[in-house]
Amino acid sequence: MTNLTSRSKIVSNKKMTFWERIYLPAILGGLRITFGHLFRKKTTVQYPEVQREFSDIYRGKHVLKRDDEGRERCTACGLCAVACPAEAITMVAAERKPGEENLYREEKYAVVYEINMLRCIFCGDCEEACPKEAIFLTKEIVHSEYHRDELIYGKDVLVEPMDPAKRIDVSKRQTPEVLAFKQNKKFKHNR
Repeated sequence: MTNLTSRSKIVSNKKMTFWERIYLPAILGGLRITFGHLFRKKTTVQYPEVQREFSDIYRGKHVLKRDDEGRERCTACGLCAVACPAEAITMVAAERKPGEENLYREEKYAVVYEINMLRCIFCGDCEEACPKEAIFLTKEIVHSEYHRDELIYGKDVLVEPMDPAKRIDVSKRQTPEVLAFKQNKKFKHNR
């Protein structure tokens, strides 16, 4: 009989030695590891009172950004929803009406924009896919809730406030090349 692959191994039925049969060396080895952990520095953080330091590029709660004039950047193109591997983002697009030029940046905007935080895996693909730099992941933690419906975030939770002082700074999530590009106002994207 010939082998189908060259990766086959011969398994031996080796008899256990006396020390292996009484399991004493294995038990002593496990106890040595356990006692070694008892005298190490504790890594536990007493969470609500003490919060650990997060990296600048930590991916937490999402935010839908506004431009410098306070208009929503999102144009409901759907690229973030397509890029999301967990299919956590849903949106409904509509055209802006006359008089809403100060609310929405483009002719099309998202009437409904929802992220199901129970599905979201915080991969950041939505952030990378957005051509208008409308969605970012912040350093804010997504808190647990008692009901599933409370973890489906709509525009009321996601859109940042109109007040420029309360806006969320996401400049640390961007590379220096992107920040330099954004300073150039000759591109329509940056106006």
